[in-house]
Amino acid sequence: MDGKKAVLVIGAGDATGGEIAKRFAREGYIACVTRRDEEKLKPLVAQIEAEGGVAYAFGSDARKEEAMVALIAHIEKEIAPIEVAVFNIGANVRFDITETTARVYFKVWEMACFAGFLMGREAAKVMLPRGHGSIFFTGATASVRGRAGYAAFAGAKHGLRALAQSMARELGPKGIHVAHPIIDGAIDTEFIRTTFPERYKMKDEDGILDPKNIADTYWMLHQQPRSAWTHELDLRPWMEAW
Repeated sequence: MDGKKAVLVIGAGDATGGEIAKRFAREGYIACVTRRDEEKLKPLVAQIEAEGGVAYAFGSDARKEEAMVALIAHIEKEIAPIEVAVFNIGANVRFDITETTARVYFKVWEMACFAGFLMGREAAKVMLPRGHGSIFFTGATASVRGRAGYAAFAGAKHGLRALAQSMARELGPKGIHVAHPIIDGAIDTEFIRTTFPERYKMKDEDGILDPKNIADTYWMLHQQPRSAWTHELDLRPWMEAW
C-alpha cells in the first residue's frame, strides 16, 4: 500500500459513476467501485485494467450500515487509504403523490440520502486522522427544486444536499473537502437513449451531458487548493432550460 491511494465510488454505474472511477484510475488511483450486483461491474473493471489501471469491484448494499462499515474497513486495511469517496446512487422515480406508497418513499430516501450519510460518515472517520481527503455527493435538479411527481426523489436529494452542507462546514476546517455537484440535465446513458430518444438526439449538438466531462469536473474539484474550494456547482448542457 506504500504511496497508493484509493478512490471509492458508491454507485459506479455504466455512465457517470463508471467514468469517475476511470478518470481517477488514469491518475494512478486504485478504483474501488460498488453496485448491488457485482457482476455488472466486470466491464468497468476490465476497461480500467485495459488502460493500465487497478480496480476492485464490490457487490454491496449501500443502505446497510454493517455493509458500509465493513467495505471501508476492508479497503483501508487490504487495498489503500481512501483519498476520495464519491456517492453516486440515483433512485430517480416518478409517482403521483397519491400513488407514492410509504415503501416507495422510504426506499428512495434510503438509497439516495441515508446511504450517502453512511458513506460520508465512514469516509470521514478514516480521513480525519490523516487531515485530508475529498468527499463528493452527486446531486441533481431535484436537489434544489421539487417537480410534480417527484416528491420522494426531491425529498431524498434535498436531504443529501443538507448532509453535504453540514459535513462541509464541519470537516472543511479539518482538511476534508466536501462538495456537492448538481447534475442538471439529461446524461448520455442507455436509459435516456431508450426512454427519451428525441432528447438523446441532442447528443450531436452537445445537448446532453457527457459522463466523461462530468468526471473531469470531479477530478478538478479534488485538485482544488483549500484556499479556493468549491462546495457546490451546476453542470448542465448549454441548451438546458433553468
